[in-house]
Amino acid sequence: MNDDFFKDVRTIAIVGLSEKEDRPSNEVAVYLKSEGFKIVPVNPNAESVLGEKSYPDLLSIPKDVKIDVVDIFRKSEEVMPHIHETVSRGDAHTVWLQEGIENTEAEEYARDHGLKVVSNFCLMKAHKAISDKR
Repeated sequence: MNDDFFKDVRTIAIVGLSEKEDRPSNEVAVYLKSEGFKIVPVNPNAESVLGEKSYPDLLSIPKDVKIDVVDIFRKSEEVMPHIHETVSRGDAHTVWLQEGIENTEAEEYARDHGLKVVSNFCLMKAHKAISDKR
């Protein structure tokens, strides 16, 4: 990932975004929102998270909402359906698997369909590292 990665990122769909403030997904979303990114929660068990309407899956997000990055907070073995949804939507350029999440098959599928993939790394930490360089 280069220092220009976030330059064209406006909207981040966060799969598995929890309403609970003590969860890593919530901490990351709060940070990203505070940095000016539009957050789209994907959580079938929540109506809204952090004041944003939540969707049960990526395909339920209206097509006029262009997703740049899909940030996934799910168990490694639960990643593939979200990769399929990302490919089906066709608008995201990157799939980001948070710290502790790796799925070789899903990552290869995403790359084979033209997506950039980052795995086992925190999106918030990546943004902070780039911001600190400036």
